Amino acid sequence: MAEAYIVEALRTPGGRRKGALSGCHPADLGADILNALVSRTGIDPNAIEDVIMGCVTKAGEQGFNIGRNAVLASTLPETVPAVTVDRQCGSSQQALHFAAQAVMSGAQDVVIAAGVESMTRVPMFADMTVLASAGIGEGPVSPRIRERFGVSEFSQFTGAEMIAAKHGFDRETLDRFALESHRRAAAATESGAFERELVPVATAQGLHAHDEGIRFDASLDAIGGVEPLIGGGVVTAANASQICDGASGVLVVGERALRTHGLTPLARVVDMTVTAGDPVIMLEEPINTTRRVLDKAGMTLGQIDLFEVNEAFAPIPLAWLKELGADPAKTNVNGGAIALGHPLGASGTKLVATLIHALRARGQRYGLVAMCEGGGTSNATVLEVL
Repeated sequence: MAEAYIVEALRTPGGRRKGALSGCHPADLGADILNALVSRTGIDPNAIEDVIMGCVTKAGEQGFNIGRNAVLASTLPETVPAVTVDRQCGSSQQALHFAAQAVMSGAQDVVIAAGVESMTRVPMFADMTVLASAGIGEGPVSPRIRERFGVSEFSQFTGAEMIAAKHGFDRETLDRFALESHRRAAAATESGAFERELVPVATAQGLHAHDEGIRFDASLDAIGGVEPLIGGGVVTAANASQICDGASGVLVVGERALRTHGLTPLARVVDMTVTAGDPVIMLEEPINTTRRVLDKAGMTLGQIDLFEVNEAFAPIPLAWLKELGADPAKTNVNGGAIALGHPLGASGTKLVATLIHALRARGQRYGLVAMCEGGGTSNATVLEVL
């Protein structure tokens, strides 16, 4: 089978809720990434055969196929098609998988996989509450689902608490993990480690060029003073991912496109998979997905140089580390979503961009991205830096 190569991987700096990017329409944020992918690679924009855009909350400004609207807001020709996909938090990682599959099958040669989420302008769950507030329908969890799983709804907050209890993580363990995320992100920012992957965004207040959510003065006392999200629980807003506005994307091509357009690959997609498990505990599936993708790739955990495991809530990467026996020093080396933010549909290719550039900066070869997702699914991707 043909190979799929990533020739550029970029992201906007994260914007805090009601922060630096709150004045930006999400279609424009997505467009900034599309423009940057084209300009930094020098590819003819007419060569792009599709844009696959991940987005979770597809309502309001993110409705009506945000992928297509991002193309129309960009400098790409109107002849470039686009589609929006939803694999919850793994949406743009799934976009990468779809793009790689298209290239590897020979169906297409040049595809952009991207993601966008303005959690300020389109609040989380807005797509599920608008009809309910009007008294229309029962919401996404049908009576059959409720009966099958014995729940009235699925809650990621409950799932995170269940994982913490199952694996024996107390509040201090979660808070210490959160503090380390901020420390690593602060160190990466101060050293310039993110500069290669960032696409600064022009705003009314000026150029937004650095991740806004990092707490450079974070302390265990401050993190420990935040109330639990669920009464009596251990998961808090301080040891969970930050609400975030942002966009990200990668340009995926095949071997013919490398030759035709004179492109230099940054990385190769070694293997990829998606799995599904218990939708109630919901967020534990990256453990199974990692095992599956390594098995498919014929690789061991020890062959992977760096890992990006999304920090949706501190118990998720901690459980992943515990069950797999992975090295914490190789995991989320530049911090994670607790410090940098989790712009939902943009997080997949955001982590891919960070991973690729971290590997290249260290002269290392293999990386793995694993993502927990609403509904109990998970994507995992193994990449080789070239």
